[in-house]
Amino acid sequence: MAQVMEFKLPDLGEGLTEAEIVRWLVAVGDVVAVDQPVVEVETAKAMVEVPCPYGGVVTARFGEEGTELPVGAPLITVAVGAGAGDAAGAGAVQEPEESGSGNVLVGYGTDHSRTARRRRVRPASAAPAPAPAAPAAVAAPAAPAAPPVRPAGPVPVISPLVRKLARDNGIDLRALTGTGPDGLILRADVEAALRAPAAVPAAAAAAPATAAAAPAGAERIPLKGLRGAVADKLSRSRREIPDATCWVDADATELMAARAAMNAAGGPKVSVLALLARICTAALARYPELNSTVDLAANEIVRLPSVHLGFAAQTERGLVVPVVRDAHERNAESLTAEFARLTELARTGKLAPSDLTGGTFTLNNYGVFGVDGSTPIINHPEAAMLGVGRITPKPWVHRGELAVRQVVQLSFTFDHRVCDGGTAGGFLRYVADCVENPAVLLRTL
Repeated sequence: MAQVMEFKLPDLGEGLTEAEIVRWLVAVGDVVAVDQPVVEVETAKAMVEVPCPYGGVVTARFGEEGTELPVGAPLITVAVGAGAGDAAGAGAVQEPEESGSGNVLVGYGTDHSRTARRRRVRPASAAPAPAPAAPAAVAAPAAPAAPPVRPAGPVPVISPLVRKLARDNGIDLRALTGTGPDGLILRADVEAALRAPAAVPAAAAAAPATAAAAPAGAERIPLKGLRGAVADKLSRSRREIPDATCWVDADATELMAARAAMNAAGGPKVSVLALLARICTAALARYPELNSTVDLAANEIVRLPSVHLGFAAQTERGLVVPVVRDAHERNAESLTAEFARLTELARTGKLAPSDLTGGTFTLNNYGVFGVDGSTPIINHPEAAMLGVGRITPKPWVHRGELAVRQVVQLSFTFDHRVCDGGTAGGFLRYVADCVENPAVLLRTL
């Protein structure tokens, strides 16, 4: 007899507590193999295909595309073992046993599903049971004028985004009844409370004014997923970090000539971004206080031993910052290759959460947008960011004479808690000196 196993949204790592269903890869009645991806979800950090550790027939799906689910919420149920086809319409669910692969992300362990075509089982006696409605889609009942308050103790909510939404709108989470597994309070529950006039009079009173202020035809775009994560992180950076910015124009003619000579010598091509990254790691070796973070709880500055270099990349999903691990140990060729690999993953939406976390310093090349300067926001919890504008021909005094040279503007934003202006100025001046005269780098190679 087949066992119906329930597969729940796994812990995707890096402190993520929820994910949005982007696309189902299987339907009720499909036969799935062990480790076959069954759903594509979007977290606050990346798009991830989630493989199922059980092989069998899909008997139910939980949640429509666009639904947000917390970690631990049911994703699908799978009929495993003999008689799986007859169990496709069954509703009984058993708790998962110690079986299956145990894998939770594509790329960990074996994956036998890439070349397999989807197969559908149609039991002769009955059609597959329809997928139950998503927990997040269940509407919270209108709250009474005096909603019951939970007794003292932990509130059943695990998402920091849900807590923030409630806090910002004056919602008492203890007064809500969660519609998630085991009474878990979901974002939909808080949003339903915001829409209920009796539950939150203050929020309800503000709603008409907000709606009236928007002109007819205005489009409202939810700040969720990647866009919401970027908004939260940048807002936190502005709130917590007393940043300052300095900038300088540099003659990049010799740097461009050095790159041309490297590429003409044969071998893999070296990118301008890789040369700038190599300059950054050399500058951080001279000014290690800028490769640090501030521990507010301990009231300490933490200087970090390795340079994990983030670089800003614009994608169709929005701005992401992939991280090159141990950038200080890489040469220009290795940096070029890693930038290319991570950029391609970013373009296709296949960056893993681990590719987007753990950075200690960020290099932001906004010159690709055709602009000269910017005052970038520090990528919290880092302490500094180097911005690079476009490299373009401009009039420049070179060796006492006016000439047309390749000029770039460099901007440096830093956390004033970790250093003073002298250190920041020294860092930026060293970077500019290396751009103008790449031979300066030879001292550190």
